[in-house]
Amino acid sequence: MGALHLTLASASPRRRELLARLGLAPDAVTPADIDETPLKGELPRAYASRMGREKALAVDAPGFVLAGDTVVAVGRRILPKTETEDEARACLDLMSGRRHQVLTSVVLRAPDGTMRERLSETVVCFKRLSSEEIADYIAGGDWQGKAGGYAIQGAAEGLIQWIRGSHSGVMGLPLYETRALLKAAGFPIG
Repeated sequence: MGALHLTLASASPRRRELLARLGLAPDAVTPADIDETPLKGELPRAYASRMGREKALAVDAPGFVLAGDTVVAVGRRILPKTETEDEARACLDLMSGRRHQVLTSVVLRAPDGTMRERLSETVVCFKRLSSEEIADYIAGGDWQGKAGGYAIQGAAEGLIQWIRGSHSGVMGLPLYETRALLKAAGFPIG
C-alpha cells in the first residue's frame, strides 16, 4: 500500500459523509479503541486535542491516518457522549437557552509519523427548550452516543438559534481544517 493510503480512525458514518464532501473516500475505516475518560481537571480544549492525538496514534495503518474527536462543553464542563435518556435530558436542560462550545480536534498522522493538528471551535446557542421539546427530541433517538446529547444535522438543528463557527465541525469533522491539514501534508485534494 502506498503513502497515499488514507485510513479514517473513526466508526462515525458522519465523518465518512463529510470526507466525501471533499471528494475523498478513506481506503480503510479503523476505529481507534482508546480510553476516552477526561483526566482530572482537564479542560475541554486540552481534552479534545489529546483525544484526537491518541486516536491517530492508536491506529496501526499504512499511509495517512485521519482522526478526530468532538467535545461539547459548557464553560469548563465536558458533557458526555450520552448513553441514556436521562443523560441526554440533563445535557439539553443545561444547554437550554444558553450557549455552549463544540470543539473538534482533527489530527493527521503522515506516513513518516509526523502529526499535524487543528482544533475547530464553534459556539452554539439553543433556544430556551420546553420540557415537551426535550421529550420530543429524546423520543426521536438522535441523541444516542452523541457528545452533548444532540446531532446538529438532525432534528436538533431546528432548536438552535445560532452558531458561530464551523457547522461541519459540530457534525464531527471541520472541513476547512481537514482540507488544510491534508494539503499541508501533500495529500492530493482539490
